Amino acid sequence: MKFVSRADLGWPASAAADWPTAKGVKVHYEGTAVHIDSHDECVQEWKDIRASHLANKAEGYVDVAYNFGVCKHGYVLEGRGIRKKTGANGNQTLNGDHYSVVAFLGDSGDTQPTPEMIEGIKDAIAYLRRNGAGNEIRGHRDGYATSCPGEPLYALVRSAALEPGDAPVPVPSPSPAPTPNHPWPGIYLKLGASGDVVRTVQARLHDRGWTIGVDGSFGPQTDKIVRAFQRDKNLTADGIVGKLTWNALWNAPIT
Repeated sequence: MKFVSRADLGWPASAAADWPTAKGVKVHYEGTAVHIDSHDECVQEWKDIRASHLANKAEGYVDVAYNFGVCKHGYVLEGRGIRKKTGANGNQTLNGDHYSVVAFLGDSGDTQPTPEMIEGIKDAIAYLRRNGAGNEIRGHRDGYATSCPGEPLYALVRSAALEPGDAPVPVPSPSPAPTPNHPWPGIYLKLGASGDVVRTVQARLHDRGWTIGVDGSFGPQTDKIVRAFQRDKNLTADGIVGKLTWNALWNAPIT
């Protein structure tokens, strides 16, 4: 399981109520417009959801409402976490009945779950089952009058396609963490370059959620992805991996 913990996110321990068991898991979606490309955007989306919930004084959230979130790249992002009462299922009784997993999907933009997301949801359900959840898998609409989790995801719920099955129960593994001490090698990389340093750049882009081959050859695909990454980081989109782009890849200070 590709796992992003609360510690990775810089969050303290959840203040949600301890809840040792539940009947199972309810699946949710965001229900708004969702447009996400890179994994960095997934992490920011999760942080934005939590901030929105904490700012909702009418509902009185003590944390992000969901136990876990799952992004299109298949990462499971920790929310309230295991054995915590959810705040997402509609009312106190429903919140106690099931834990909750939200997919980063909306009613426009990103509406279809990717194969990686489906596997991530299955991982999250298996992990919750290992920690107090029963075997039920439901959609939010199964307990509350709502369109959540949207038609494409609800079809997977109804068809049992989110059932983890007999696969081994996953154990969280750390997500690729920023490595500020990965110094720039002093080499400018661009279209036509090759070698281990190119492979390092490709691997880092892949780890951060960009769809890129890791072959050590700086070809047209790598050039395209580097330019997209540079635009995402508000850098000059020239396709050249110099010190600024390198540091942005590892979240190092730009000096």
